[in-house]
Amino acid sequence: MPGSCVLRQSLLRLSILIAVALFSVTTRAQICNGSLGDPAVNLTFGTAGNTGPSAFVPSSSYIYQSSACPNDGYYTITSSSADCFGNSWHFVTGDHTGGGNFMLVNASYQPGDFFVDSVTDLCPNTTYEFAAWVMNVMKPVNSILPNLTFSIETPTGSLLGQFHTGDIAVTAAPLWQQYGLFFTTPATNAKIVLRITNNAPGGIGNDLALDDITFRPCGEKVSATIQGSSNDTINICEGNTNSYTFKSGISSAYISPVFQWQVSKDSANSWQDIAGADTPSYTRLPTGAGSYWYRLTVTEASSAGISSCRIASNLVIINVHAKPVVDAGPDRVYIVGYPVTLPGVVAGEEPTYTWSPAISISDINVLNPVVSPPADITYILSAFSSFGCMNEDSVHVKVVAGIFVPTAFTPNGDGKNDTWNIPFLDPSFGAEVSVFNRWGQLVYHITGSTVSWDGTINGVPQSPGTYVYLVIFKNAPFKMMSGTLTLIR
Repeated sequence: MPGSCVLRQSLLRLSILIAVALFSVTTRAQICNGSLGDPAVNLTFGTAGNTGPSAFVPSSSYIYQSSACPNDGYYTITSSSADCFGNSWHFVTGDHTGGGNFMLVNASYQPGDFFVDSVTDLCPNTTYEFAAWVMNVMKPVNSILPNLTFSIETPTGSLLGQFHTGDIAVTAAPLWQQYGLFFTTPATNAKIVLRITNNAPGGIGNDLALDDITFRPCGEKVSATIQGSSNDTINICEGNTNSYTFKSGISSAYISPVFQWQVSKDSANSWQDIAGADTPSYTRLPTGAGSYWYRLTVTEASSAGISSCRIASNLVIINVHAKPVVDAGPDRVYIVGYPVTLPGVVAGEEPTYTWSPAISISDINVLNPVVSPPADITYILSAFSSFGCMNEDSVHVKVVAGIFVPTAFTPNGDGKNDTWNIPFLDPSFGAEVSVFNRWGQLVYHITGSTVSWDGTINGVPQSPGTYVYLVIFKNAPFKMMSGTLTLIR
């Protein structure tokens, strides 16, 4: 019978995360005593929004229905299921991994197959792990329980492996459970048939979700270690020049092993073969910042050309942590009596920082030198990340008694006193500087920048004579300054 989604909206995401991260259950017919490879087959039912009938469902048993709440004898491919059949189904959003589709089945009244697929991308005479994730979407405890059989067969119907889930119980919250078995492909033909049978009848219950069907090769043990380290993860800082050698250990059962070291820069979402790294050991040279995951894959020479036959070792990880980003800011001018804030910027992995020398820094980054002008001080901003990575930058501070405004300049091109400047007028003061001629016409204007007038307007030289300047401060506690200056030619 139909069931429905039922968790309150405010608890929805928390419930799903708990179900996936804390309460997922794995059940196997046996375990792989060696090492596993990447999935040779990984059926995920696609990404959210890409839906439609599945070629793996026998049309004689179930009918596709474009609905998040399919009826008895129907199925759908969806990314969510909500408000189904009087809230008798769990409220499910997202597949087993949280970001795609799953197959949602409302059982037919008669037991039978609801999923059949032929798999061809397997290696001959190889042990494989088959696994799938299943959820009982029903809530009522008195409903019919799903009861499944996973069968691995040859194309002619010979049974290679089989696993019975037994009754899949009702749970208080959505719960994905993984079921699987191990089987060995035939020596002459690796093509197999996966058959999933629902042993219970439909009616009031027996409604389920299916997701993430995988086949992974299981081989003899393969291990990887970092020479000289008892850990499989090493944290270093950007700029570290050490090399690290990875060693391998493989079972003597391998007859003619072919080695290939691989690296992943996206936390094992994808792997790349390392060119030339085809021996039992590999020496890693220094790199830039990033998280680098390594593993060794091994396969027999007879299957070396089939990547899906590879068996992978455990992971060894080198985390190269970036230095903190440090910017001490532009060089500054300190006018006695007016404290200066050094606008240092630090970013990175939980950085801490210090200024040095500490003298004349009154409050973290507020500068109030006690030295007498004129003087020059270089301050260094040093930062350390939570992994001990260090970086620094410096700022030059000129200590002066006040701002002096020159009263004359000679823009005659002789390289001496050719421009009118106001020394020590730091851009951080936000000063607005204006110069007017004798008729009150504005001939020069600048705000919050270095003052440098060459005695022209739009490239036209101005007449010799007396001009009036006006300095208005916006970002510092100075009074307005004004006076006259003489342009001499």
